[in-house]
Amino acid sequence: MDYKSTINLPVTDFPMKANLARREPEQLAAWERMGLYAKAQATRTARRSPPFVLHDGPPYANGRIHIGHALNKILKDIVVKSKLMEGQPAPFVPGWDCHGLPIEHQVMKEAGPAARQLDRLEIRRRCRAYAEKFLTIQREEFQRLGCLGDWSHPYFTMEPHYEAAILRALGRCVEAGGVYKAKKPVLWCWHDETALAEAEVEYEDHTSPSIYVKLQIIGFGGESDPTKDIGSPSPFILVWTTTPWTLPANQAVAVHPTEQYVLVELQWNGQNETWILAERLHKTCMEKFGIINYRVVQGPYPGREIQQRYSVYAHPFLFPAARTILTADFITMDQGTGCVHIAPGHGQEDYQLYTYE
Repeated sequence: MDYKSTINLPVTDFPMKANLARREPEQLAAWERMGLYAKAQATRTARRSPPFVLHDGPPYANGRIHIGHALNKILKDIVVKSKLMEGQPAPFVPGWDCHGLPIEHQVMKEAGPAARQLDRLEIRRRCRAYAEKFLTIQREEFQRLGCLGDWSHPYFTMEPHYEAAILRALGRCVEAGGVYKAKKPVLWCWHDETALAEAEVEYEDHTSPSIYVKLQIIGFGGESDPTKDIGSPSPFILVWTTTPWTLPANQAVAVHPTEQYVLVELQWNGQNETWILAERLHKTCMEKFGIINYRVVQGPYPGREIQQRYSVYAHPFLFPAARTILTADFITMDQGTGCVHIAPGHGQEDYQLYTYE
């Protein structure tokens, strides 16, 4: 039996071969000629439907698009087209970020060794030219993805009226008291000389040796060293850290305000010394160091009193730099000495404590 003659199939002029490499550009060109985006917006607006506005968080104009750009724009395009099909006006105005280190980094890399000789105005001129080149390239590539939008009227952050709007907005923030100057830890790439976002950092598995460090107390809350009254040498505050590579950036030592601390006198390398550490941890530390003969000569005192009595110590490397003792509630007593090395350039908690204490 001829089964083909028993099937009722529609007759079309669809070709057997899709030939998308040729047909897709033709279809996009047809949309452009007919003004599809503008017509779709106009018909929805005429119906007085509530608008749906999708703001395009702008990409950097610093190179050709990649899979991340495609994912971003295609997902946005799906939302815009679905809202249009639901009968709502869905304006989509694409934009480009034309400022910042990603563009400057590419310009300096292209300049090579001569980059060091460029003045600021020349660098800015080259950055503007670079951004103009790639926003044109990216616009064509985004349109090639089939994304609908007002591609004839995008926004660029380097346009004078856009920059003026930024300055006016900043001025309003300043007037309202919302702007202040302070320090903040920022991830930085030494090789590329640029700041890094959290999402751009990949961590390797790395094990650092934890170390104990004694820091000489050189400043006191009173007029003199309290340990002299008991005939003990000027004390050290003993810290423990699992990140010894951050010690050059040390700015403070933190103790817990209410936990108890003691001063322990002992002999170390043939010298009598006095160490400050947490009462709950001093026996464990002595055992770990193999010290049998020691005695508690002062304390216990709460951490806030330690801070008052022994307020300043010498940096372990940067002599004669002086650093201060602070109190912090995040100090734990499960390991270490109860005295924590603080490097605000290497951690958010350290930064918050050092900046606002």
